[in-house]
Amino acid sequence: MMMASIGTSPLPILFIALLLPASILGDDPYRFFTWNITYGDIWSAGVKQQGILINGQFPGPQIEAVTNDNIIVNVFNSLPEPFLLSWNGIQQRRSSWQDGVYGTNCPIPPGRNFTYVMQFKDQIGSFFYFPSLAFHKAAGGFGGIRVLSRPLIPVPFPPPAGDFTLLIGDWYKANHSVLKYVLDSGRDLAPPDVVLINGRGSNGNAFTVDQGRTYRFRICNVGLSTSLNIRFQGHTMKLVEVEGSHTLQNIYSSLDVHLAQCYSVLVTADQPPLDYYIVASTRFTSTVLSTTAILHYSNSGGRSAGPPPGGPTIQIDWSLNQARSIRWNLTASGPRPNPQGSYHYGLVNTTRTIRLANSAPIINGKQRYAVNSVSFVPADTPLKLADFYKISGVFYLGSIPDNPTFGGGYLQTSVMAANMREYVEIIFENYENTIQSWHIDGYSFWIVGMDGGQWSAASRKNYNLRDAVARCTVQVYPKSWSAIYMPLDNVGMWHVRSENWARQYLGQQFYLRVYSPANSWRDESPIPRNALLCGRAAGRRTRPL
Repeated sequence: MMMASIGTSPLPILFIALLLPASILGDDPYRFFTWNITYGDIWSAGVKQQGILINGQFPGPQIEAVTNDNIIVNVFNSLPEPFLLSWNGIQQRRSSWQDGVYGTNCPIPPGRNFTYVMQFKDQIGSFFYFPSLAFHKAAGGFGGIRVLSRPLIPVPFPPPAGDFTLLIGDWYKANHSVLKYVLDSGRDLAPPDVVLINGRGSNGNAFTVDQGRTYRFRICNVGLSTSLNIRFQGHTMKLVEVEGSHTLQNIYSSLDVHLAQCYSVLVTADQPPLDYYIVASTRFTSTVLSTTAILHYSNSGGRSAGPPPGGPTIQIDWSLNQARSIRWNLTASGPRPNPQGSYHYGLVNTTRTIRLANSAPIINGKQRYAVNSVSFVPADTPLKLADFYKISGVFYLGSIPDNPTFGGGYLQTSVMAANMREYVEIIFENYENTIQSWHIDGYSFWIVGMDGGQWSAASRKNYNLRDAVARCTVQVYPKSWSAIYMPLDNVGMWHVRSENWARQYLGQQFYLRVYSPANSWRDESPIPRNALLCGRAAGRRTRPL
């Protein structure tokens, strides 16, 4: 377990207690981490690059936790520029203050620190963290998150003999600062150069297994622009979990993992004792990039015969059919004792329909990306702080429409208004020729449908209203749509974004402000006492210690 000690920069216990919202004070365990963020040389793509290291590591340390654990991460920014970390898939219940994106948090200045105070409330599963500012994600700074079930909660498979994390993703040989300069100049990025597994190229990782035993592999796509397919030579994968949901335990020979998605599979070492390839390769690209790791039997007699196994390349129908086969395990418990299927999401009437269409407009002579024609531009003050302090002129509600306009793109700090306890249907519509991947912070949602062509009201006839999987990231295939149901039960300012990082950086994002008029700590935690204040919020008070 990667658990950093407080070490040379202790946080007094009283000070930590003062930081904690009342909602997370209690009997649930605390896990403390101290992370130092630095630049360092990495050679992942075969060339020297400036990477972002956490405690000297790339990828960063793994967080291992149990449902409802309190996670305290003290982040020291030793970079010469502002920095933030965000926690992909961690819902930050009632506390978007900890989400770590610029719409909610002031950046950590160079030479300063900030302590994230989070509770992994009512969650299990496989997730990851990443740097959210500038184009830092292209330099590393990411790592895995495992949230295990509490001891008394049944898990629908026997304990595995081991638990491995595979952070797979495409990668550029150019430094992140060069990539950012290209985007700021109004141009799009060229295709990536390589694919990495846990920050290393071909055969850079080996995972040792004992013959006859079963192992869990948590696979997350932490890349910038490309869907990936993963496969284990000579072995099959039993899917058991997707971003916090236990699934029907289907068997797959290969699995598509789209941007920012995470899967857990069980792999049984049931083959002759040799070394086998683990292969990750790009999907829907004109040139297929691939990389390998090694599944090493502890009693191995040598390398398996044959080349790394090939996988699907541009086949959309294959991927769509696989996505439809991923279903919720209705009888399995999630983070709570009651079965996942005890919540009948398909019997609840939706109260609002939101249609979101991505586009790629040229605005002021530069390439931008947009949602419903609005290309997001950051404000001078984090939106959550502006909302809390009632600072006018930073953003206004309704600055992005609920439906596509199909008009010309324009720049705006786009914030969509929503109310606590609405039950929304969101349709992601993709009229472009490239696959999209969408993520919503603060929530998990049911993917009730996806198909080719244009969505219409008649499309609802084919929705899966019984056992659709609940997750936080959804792909939308080219010239296609995907539909989700989502109960708005988490007050806050929540980031809705493309996980294609260049598209996100150039405007394919907005914020969903979920509001409760009660103004109660029951609905939302108070502003943290240690919240960093910047922009037009600088100089204001948080709460007295």
